[in-house]
Amino acid sequence: MSYILNIETATKNCSVSLAKNGETLICKEISEQGYSHAEKLHVFIDEILKESAIAMSDLKAIAVSQGPGSYTGLRIGVSSAKGLCYGLQIPLIAIDTLSTLAIQVQNEDGLIVPMIDARRMEVYSAIFNSKKEMIREVQAEILTEESFINETEKIYFIGDSNEKAKSVLNKSNFIFLDNIIYPSANEMGAISHTKFLKEDFVNVAYFEPYYLKDFMFAK
Repeated sequence: MSYILNIETATKNCSVSLAKNGETLICKEISEQGYSHAEKLHVFIDEILKESAIAMSDLKAIAVSQGPGSYTGLRIGVSSAKGLCYGLQIPLIAIDTLSTLAIQVQNEDGLIVPMIDARRMEVYSAIFNSKKEMIREVQAEILTEESFINETEKIYFIGDSNEKAKSVLNKSNFIFLDNIIYPSANEMGAISHTKFLKEDFVNVAYFEPYYLKDFMFAK
């Protein structure tokens, strides 16, 4: 019996779930403009454990979103996950943020392009097939009318960049799923369980989030 705590803080959505053998038991999350991750994250963790009657000592691993995404959000999530793993002496699992977005799409054909806003017309994106397998690696790109123009299959766009993407991406095979905006810990359970069984862990001491771009201070 494997209880894994999943933490997702790469975007405005502060999300925590508890999964048992890959199935989510409970998930708590909130998405706010002001990024309340520092205030909400440990509150959600405490509430989930209490409501599930699960002790910290029952956890077998902690899974955390590795990015790309918000610099501040990722730092909060990863540092919290590392602290829990160190204190409990349990493994840390890193999960690609865009994979967590992609698996929310229910499609039998076409491609999936999850996107996370990176300011202005830039996004963090990847391409997945209908089996939720990544077929183009994560990259930072600036959206233009030429983006994805050579793709002839249906493309399902998801994430918090859809509104600005619509202003330049208008081919007939482009489908925007506006009901899916943020990655959620609710979908992390199956991924983290598979990684746990494979002992696909990261080093608690040295693991760093995948920022993709250097942090830029506002001027």
